[in-house]
Amino acid sequence: MRIYITRHGETQWNKKGLMQGWKNSDLTEKGIENAKRLGESLKDINFDVIYTSPLGRANETAKCINGNKDTKIVLVESLKEMGFGIWEGMENSKLKELYSEQYNNFWERPHLYKPHENGESFEELLLRVKTAWNEILKAGGNNILIVTHAVVLKTLYMILKNLDLKDLWNPPFMKDTSLTIVEVIGNKVKIILEADTSHLE
Repeated sequence: MRIYITRHGETQWNKKGLMQGWKNSDLTEKGIENAKRLGESLKDINFDVIYTSPLGRANETAKCINGNKDTKIVLVESLKEMGFGIWEGMENSKLKELYSEQYNNFWERPHLYKPHENGESFEELLLRVKTAWNEILKAGGNNILIVTHAVVLKTLYMILKNLDLKDLWNPPFMKDTSLTIVEVIGNKVKIILEADTSHLE
């Protein structure tokens, strides 16, 4: 079983430096173009199914990658981005100013991060990402595509590499439409490509 994993394309909020999360922001022209380029690079792969976060930016990315193919796209609630509550839609620079301790914890000491009002903790996120991953493995298939978000991707890396939460932000950085490929044989999981962006060159 080979699982291809990507992050959604660039969004309007990415471009403006705003915190995303469960709130959605549309893809930019660049985001759409890059997703199509990833789709072109994967055109010879026959995916059994595409699992995507239900958030518009991920779902649209999945459709761009799928192109004219009739591969089934399945929305998976537990693949949506981490929830940031009242932080969502705010400028990152403003968050750093108003919530400096927890904002810095989020990026530098994730094991100490405590979410603000209506936000999601890393522990909650980890639980649902594990659930999503196990359900995808259980469903099986030969070639699977997952379209999700940066923090979900890093959390999945943490699971696959058996990392501690404090090491969440270890390289690589998950750029928009970067591609990671995971091979699953029995109980063995091997990452064979990490955060590749060669389709954008």
